[in-house]
Amino acid sequence: MFKFRRKWVTETAFWIKLFKSRKRKMRARKEKEIKGVQKKGRRESRRKQTRGYMKWLWEKQKPKPDLEDQVIMGAFLDKPKMEKHNAQGQGNGLRYGLSSMQGWRVEMEDAHTAVIGLPSGLETWSFFAVYDGHAGSQVAKYCCEHLLDHITNNQDFRGSAGAPSVENVKNGIRTGFLEIDEHMRVMSEKKHGADRSGSTAVGVLISPQHTYFINCGDSRGLLCRNRKVHFFTQDHKPSNPLEKERIQNAGGSVMIQRVNGSLAVSRALGDFDYKCVHGKGPTEQLVSPEPEVHDIERSEEDDQFIILACDGIWDVMGNEELCDFVRSRLEVTDDLEKVCNEVVDTCLYKGSRDNMSVILICFPSAPKVSAEAVKKEAELDKYLESRVEEIIKKQVEGVPDLVHVMRTLASENIPSLPPGGELASKRNVIEAVYNRLNPYKNDDTFLHIAVAEDISMVSGTSHAKKENLYHRSTPEDLPSPFLFKLGISSLRILDYSEFHAE
Repeated sequence: MFKFRRKWVTETAFWIKLFKSRKRKMRARKEKEIKGVQKKGRRESRRKQTRGYMKWLWEKQKPKPDLEDQVIMGAFLDKPKMEKHNAQGQGNGLRYGLSSMQGWRVEMEDAHTAVIGLPSGLETWSFFAVYDGHAGSQVAKYCCEHLLDHITNNQDFRGSAGAPSVENVKNGIRTGFLEIDEHMRVMSEKKHGADRSGSTAVGVLISPQHTYFINCGDSRGLLCRNRKVHFFTQDHKPSNPLEKERIQNAGGSVMIQRVNGSLAVSRALGDFDYKCVHGKGPTEQLVSPEPEVHDIERSEEDDQFIILACDGIWDVMGNEELCDFVRSRLEVTDDLEKVCNEVVDTCLYKGSRDNMSVILICFPSAPKVSAEAVKKEAELDKYLESRVEEIIKKQVEGVPDLVHVMRTLASENIPSLPPGGELASKRNVIEAVYNRLNPYKNDDTFLHIAVAEDISMVSGTSHAKKENLYHRSTPEDLPSPFLFKLGISSLRILDYSEFHAE
């Protein structure tokens, strides 16, 4: 009996000890889990605080959308408006052609002026200009109709009797810009709602002896002399040291290379929200309407052509690129409208999302049509047509999409492609053959993109700005300009996990 009781006590003690041990372990495990949850909660709380702070910091410091972006941010068309406005003319030993296209923008805000033979004793003078509007087209349209009058009719331009001197012309141009800007301000204040639009301006005033380049903003003009870029205007950006100094002296700041984090140009006509600092003159404001004027003596033997274009062109082509491309086109056609159309189309295919306007002014020494160049161009077109046919015939099933064709051609070493334009300048030729040989063509193209390099290969070599590239969390968010750049009207990704674009 005693032994049994002793055994029972021993076993009971063992089980109690075991139970307590397990209970302690369970309690310890629970406490550990609770501590883990609390630690995770604190960690997540810190993350939220950090994210909240970073979001607050970004909201505080991020650039406010400029007036242009406020009007059309995210409002691109489903497909670009490729209809072009053209004009051409000749006189005073000059020939000119121009082309403008709305492109992806919801509104055409560019304007232009082309006048050969000015009135009031200046019949041997000519004036050309491109205006790139933002936040509306009102300022650009008004300037294209009235800026020339404000320049030529002020006393500084006329000076004494007779032909104006170089200094008279330069002073008159500056005065004309300031006068029209003040005139538009007064008109705007008389309206119930102030006009908040603005416009850059790049122009050229050509006299028998001199060429006067005029620039206010980030549109650009260049002179090609002896097959090289002899002169080009400098863009007026807030990050430029002199521009930045003026902006800061007016109480403003330059953030993200923008005036007060908003406007991307430091000089423009209009934009009166940036011209209201009391105690400062018109040329001392955050945004100045004062143009830069450069006079260049003409060289009848060496001067070839002048190009004036808005930033929709320069976003994707450099000075030398565009000069080389235009020169190569002048060797295959004397139709200046056609040359300008090719420039605009090429820039569209290179990825430009802006309105595009270009004026080409040719001097007597401009490149002439060459039989050899025409022959090479015809051979190139024929070669591209045959290659497109071969690529399509190689496809085992169905017809390859246009992206596959472009990607294949881009990977090849094709001889005699137009310098500066490269494969993008031949997109119309390639697409025409593809459409003719594709009986199953429809509005949708199914494409499986595996790597980002394929995308960059299709787009070709380009000086496009980073903002022309897109990175979205889901493929459905790819904007239409990106799809059009690939040569398709819509995109369906078969495997989202493999999509990557930076």
